[in-house]
Amino acid sequence: MPMFIGVVAGAAVVAVLVLIGLFKMMWRVAEPNEALVISGSTHRTEGLEAGMGFRIVTGRGTLVLPGVQVVRKLSLDLNETELHVDCVTHQGIPLKVRGVVIFKVGDDFVSIANAARRFLDQQKLMSERVHNVFAGHLRSIVGGLTVEDMIRDREKLTGQTRAACGTEMEKLGLIVDSLQIHEIEDPTGYIQNLAMPHAAAVQRDARIAQAEANRLATEAEQQASARMAQATRDSEILQAGYQAERDKAAAAARQAGPLAEAGARQEVVVQETRVAELEAHRREQQLQADVRKPADAKAYEKRTLAEAERDARISAAQAKARETELAAAAEATRVKAAAGAEAEATKSRGAATAAATRATGEAEAAAAQAKGLAQAEAARAKGLAEAEAIKARAAALAENQEAVVAQQLAENWPEIVRAGASAFGSVDNMVLLNGADGMAELFAKALTMGGTGLGLARQLLASMNQPGTAAQTASLNGVPAPAAPPSGQKVPVDGG
Repeated sequence: MPMFIGVVAGAAVVAVLVLIGLFKMMWRVAEPNEALVISGSTHRTEGLEAGMGFRIVTGRGTLVLPGVQVVRKLSLDLNETELHVDCVTHQGIPLKVRGVVIFKVGDDFVSIANAARRFLDQQKLMSERVHNVFAGHLRSIVGGLTVEDMIRDREKLTGQTRAACGTEMEKLGLIVDSLQIHEIEDPTGYIQNLAMPHAAAVQRDARIAQAEANRLATEAEQQASARMAQATRDSEILQAGYQAERDKAAAAARQAGPLAEAGARQEVVVQETRVAELEAHRREQQLQADVRKPADAKAYEKRTLAEAERDARISAAQAKARETELAAAAEATRVKAAAGAEAEATKSRGAATAAATRATGEAEAAAAQAKGLAQAEAARAKGLAEAEAIKARAAALAENQEAVVAQQLAENWPEIVRAGASAFGSVDNMVLLNGADGMAELFAKALTMGGTGLGLARQLLASMNQPGTAAQTASLNGVPAPAAPPSGQKVPVDGG
């Protein structure tokens, strides 16, 4: 019993396996890009004529009885064929047309049935058959067209070719997905000659356009160059302005030190000018104290002592007047030289810097003023001294005329003797009588001749007591007579 069950089970398994194998052998599935053509039994397919004798399956599976039915596949893939067709146009011009045709078997059962009847066992020859169909129609269509029509309206050539081949392609069960005319070759050069005028015009227009473009480009470049030059100029102007500002700042920085030094020098010059003014004032005061006051005091002293010591005071007054004159002249010369040196130094320092010019001018003016004051004061002191001396001599002459005349004769006695002796200058031989007495008498006469002016001097001195003789008295003392004041005008007396 168990053995029987095992046999039954094994038989069942074998039966199942056999059924599976038979099913695989009988079941066929059509791929998306193919159609199954099943023949060997009578079938009726929708859309097909009755009694076609085969069945078409696409996109699904079906059972096929092995040994009874035959299953063959028809490819639905795209195919292409190259067109190389020699044609003659309506003008009798030979052309070579190059193109491509992309086609496939139609997806409907009628197209599949038509293609299956014609190409099921000759699918590799499908491209050749299509090429022959298109080549014939293409030659026919090209023969009715001109070269100009083909060149200008290539789409027309393509459309007419597809329309002419459409019926035949439908009978073959094929559909055209694309027809493209790639190239039209012209062995005779007709197309090239036809294109020459247009090419020349195009070349002319191209040259014109190129020339215009060059002109525009040149103008643009010139404008760009002008803008660049303008920008460069503006940049250089700005740089020059910046450089000028930098130079100005640098110059100001460089001048800061000299300006400060000039300011310091200016201050020094101002202080020196003030010092010079103070020095001039001090010298003026010193001249007042050293020259004028002592002169006044000495003149007063001489006037008070003139009665007792007339001869000595006259000599002392003359010596003092001479000394005062020389001292005043020396002081005036020294003050003048110092003022000139100070003015020259101030002028040199003022020329060293432009900023101190005004201060230097003021210093020179002050120095010149001080110099003039010093010279004026010296001249004034000298005049005062001379006036005091003249007053002293006049007073002495008024009080003791004999003493003054005697002093003058004593001072000029050598000249008087020399004048008397000149009388014997032309005598070659002289005879003296009475010996020593004669010689003494001769010399007495000579001296009398030399002193002839003594009587004249006494007469002049006698006339000094009369009015209007001041000028003669002053002349005897070797001093210019003062000018007489106008009538009714008072004569000022400095220092009393």
